[in-house]
Amino acid sequence: MKLAVVVPAYNEEPRLEKSLSRIREYLSAQAYDWEVVVVDDGSTDATPDIARRFAGRDARFRLISYTPNRGKGAAVRVGMVDAEADWLLLCDADLAAPIEEVEKLFAAKEPIAIGSRPLRESNLEVRQPWWREAAGRAFNLAVQTLSIRGIKDTQCGFKLFSREAAKAIFPRCRFNGFSYDFEALMIGQKLGFEIAEVPIRWSHQEGSKVRLVRDGLRMLRDLVRLRLTLSSRLS
Repeated sequence: MKLAVVVPAYNEEPRLEKSLSRIREYLSAQAYDWEVVVVDDGSTDATPDIARRFAGRDARFRLISYTPNRGKGAAVRVGMVDAEADWLLLCDADLAAPIEEVEKLFAAKEPIAIGSRPLRESNLEVRQPWWREAAGRAFNLAVQTLSIRGIKDTQCGFKLFSREAAKAIFPRCRFNGFSYDFEALMIGQKLGFEIAEVPIRWSHQEGSKVRLVRDGLRMLRDLVRLRLTLSSRLS
């Protein structure tokens, strides 16, 4: 088995080296093959230089870099389409969900397994500020009302896809911003892939690029648009 870890990165210089070192440390101790694909989304700091150093020292690391900045959804799509493995893990650069939590996603044995923070069994070691949690709950209510019923957390940046699911879903994705999470899950559900929601260990990390009002309104707009157009897009 081979695992590809796709890490979208935009101006992640302060924490990327530590995160990539931890990913390498953990995966090097596993029996399966692996690679890490860092997608630099037009960073203006040393993010691509850090990823390039890792790639120069270890062939299991690769860097995809482009300019200008296009948005996290674009970076995720580029990495997921490019990576070749039996399983593809979408992993945020801050490692809010530790890399070892991937074993819980594997254990779900579904083509899509997503880390979920609101589940009772999840261990939130450091919680988000209350206003972010409240906004997240409100947005998820909108997602469940308009599209994906029964999933409590579409936005956690820790998701595992089988090769079949990833290659069917991500070439069909269109959103370049933070709407990519629910877009990928809605497409996956429409295509008939089972989705497992898995409790994980998670710690809030400072430095989120999400701006609640601006990006929240854009995501609501995208959610309505996707609800109206997805069936015709997939037909």
